[in-house]
Amino acid sequence: MMTVSEILEQAKALSREEREELVKLLVDTLDVETAPDDEPTEHWGKSLNKLLDEIGPIEMKYPEIEDPVEWVKAQRRKRREKRKPYWDGEK
Repeated sequence: MMTVSEILEQAKALSREEREELVKLLVDTLDVETAPDDEPTEHWGKSLNKLLDEIGPIEMKYPEIEDPVEWVKAQRRKRREKRKPYWDGEK
């Protein structure tokens, strides 16, 4: 079996066109490789759904607020109240 160095030396003896063709052929062999253990790669969305199913439900703050817009408004009010002493120069 030849070493990579020996193959490189032989490739250097080729014409420019032959080397370009060799490069294309080598690159094409990289594109053909399959996933490890020949397992099909799962779509990222399916993997995410599985992960979310494994985690289970999460506890929401203010679950009584069902409208997303109202929930955001409540979060902004809460932050504004928390920062108010700094804005007023009290702290």
